[in-house]
Amino acid sequence: MTLRELKAFLAAEFPQLSQEGSTYEVEAVGYGAARMRLLFHDRHLRPGGTVSGPSMMALADVALYVALLGAIGPVKLAVTTSFTINFLRRPEPRDVVATCRYLKVGRTLAVGEAELRSDGLDEVIAHVVATYSIPPKA
Repeated sequence: MTLRELKAFLAAEFPQLSQEGSTYEVEAVGYGAARMRLLFHDRHLRPGGTVSGPSMMALADVALYVALLGAIGPVKLAVTTSFTINFLRRPEPRDVVATCRYLKVGRTLAVGEAELRSDGLDEVIAHVVATYSIPPKA
């Protein structure tokens, strides 16, 4: 899928992604790869002034789904079957960027990983490995 096709698909099929205003921005998509941004807002903060774990997990899940669509096309019912996140550093109160790639895309399962970084910083703040189930073609 092209970046334009992907954005149109997400807007049509997942309008809840921008219910409270823009939350995510897809910056790039390729075959089994994507870069996506969580646009910083105070609602993503936890006590202590850091981006919350659930906000980072949601970003990683959506970004890995986007990267999968880059490989398999517009499949609405591809779903997460396994998700492991390692929080490595305290994220700064700013945008978070997820860079994703798939290690394997099979007929029924796909395994990918994502690295999350605070915008503008080099250090990885979280590492994710996830598996997605791909429904059979109708």
